Amino acid sequence: MDFIIQNFQEFLTYTGFANATAGNLIMILVGIVCIWLAIKKDFEPLLLVPIGLGIILGNIPFRTDAGLEIGLYEDNSVLNIFYQGVRQGWYPPLVFLGIGAMTDFSALISNPKLILIGAAAQFGIFGAYMIALALGFEPNQAAGIAIIGGADGPTAIFLSSKLSPNLMGAIAVCAYSYMALVPVIQPPLMRLLTTKNERVIKMKPARQVSQTEKILFPIIGLLLTTFIVPSGLPLLGMLFFGNLLKESGKTTRLAKTAGSSLNDVIVMLLGLTVGCSTQASEFLTLNTVKIFALGALAFIIASASGILFVKLMNVFLPKGKKINPLIGNAGVSAVPMSARISNNLGLEYDRHNFLLMHAMGPNVAGVIGSAVGAWGLAAGALLGFLN
Repeated sequence: MDFIIQNFQEFLTYTGFANATAGNLIMILVGIVCIWLAIKKDFEPLLLVPIGLGIILGNIPFRTDAGLEIGLYEDNSVLNIFYQGVRQGWYPPLVFLGIGAMTDFSALISNPKLILIGAAAQFGIFGAYMIALALGFEPNQAAGIAIIGGADGPTAIFLSSKLSPNLMGAIAVCAYSYMALVPVIQPPLMRLLTTKNERVIKMKPARQVSQTEKILFPIIGLLLTTFIVPSGLPLLGMLFFGNLLKESGKTTRLAKTAGSSLNDVIVMLLGLTVGCSTQASEFLTLNTVKIFALGALAFIIASASGILFVKLMNVFLPKGKKINPLIGNAGVSAVPMSARISNNLGLEYDRHNFLLMHAMGPNVAGVIGSAVGAWGLAAGALLGFLN
């Protein structure tokens, strides 16, 4: 009988009940809330479901000295193998490959000045970077945090894995959380910064873009951006490669694979492992609170900068060519969520004013802008400057 009791007590020491901490329970609750928001509120379920379950998985308590090889940070564990794609930085370029294969750059090609809106929205990165430095973060940590302002999860992960690996979990969850909260954060800001007359501005339909232009765009775009910021090559190279597969007309099967099956697998693994990296001991710190606060501020600055820049452009544009400021919010990289918000708000004030295709111009420009940088400071530039 003593033998049974002794072994049962030994068994209990290996259970999660015996090893659980308050931090584990808090993070498990956070994971459940993420899943609830994804399913019940439809907040980017493709992102929040994997991340939410990953947070739960990463905070299941167990004896670390048992040699079970099940934890994310334990060598040879399954989760650790999956995590190499995040730590070594090859998940984000594959996500960019899928984005390129799914993105139509016609709106940007037909109206090139819209790229300026995407560039202006990158002011969120500048603002967050300077404020993070003022709060005492090291330059490399501040750079990793600053990219949250671009609302670009893959770029945030890629940068933070290179510059501030210890903050990557918080940065990634923050970036994806604000991407999911675009429908909550942006509309009040858009109403605040625009007048009723500005919201009903109708823009002329975009011109038809030829197939030759669509094929030349990824080639010319790749050369221009990577010559300016060579350190952005891993992300930009894959983005334009995916787009060339789509537009060439000869590699449809490859484009479909890159934009569907491959992208879905990578997003699942990326979300799951990023969620797992938010272990309570690393995540529940004062720095995490600062990162979330800076991320919110950066996202607000980025959205506001795009809107205000459109209003500035309209001062110089002739009457028939003015731009609806509601598309200014789309300068962040949250594709196509921000563009949909622009369109929905435009229809709210004029049910015949469709802004989706116009908003896609700055939206895809924001994707490029977050990986290249606006006037000297963004993802690739930060990486090249700080190394």
